[in-house]
Amino acid sequence: MAEIKFTKDHEWVKLEGGVATIGITEHAQNALGDVVFVELPEAGREVAAEEAIAVVESVKAASDVYAPIAGKVVEANQALVDDPSLANSAPTAEGWFFKIEPADPAAINALMSESDYASFVDSL
Repeated sequence: MAEIKFTKDHEWVKLEGGVATIGITEHAQNALGDVVFVELPEAGREVAAEEAIAVVESVKAASDVYAPIAGKVVEANQALVDDPSLANSAPTAEGWFFKIEPADPAAINALMSESDYASFVDSL
């Protein structure tokens, strides 16, 4: 099973078959509250690491979602657009946001491990 990595902006990344799936973490969806709208990037878009490329809106706030790595967007989760509550009910499964073909797959290794991310969240 692919290892999941995390960012300080509360995104998760899972690399499988040369494609990175990205979404928001359990912590992020808890902080946001009920997600009511998402705006996702178009397939084919080239993105830089840490570039704001999606928006998630909840009853509490709107937040940007950042590309944890550079690459090309290959897919956006249309199911999430149709049912934004998936970001709350299944943030690391059906509630994924987009998939990127990494410019440098090794860049994922620089992100936080699950235990490092848990320590980071505890420190907030």
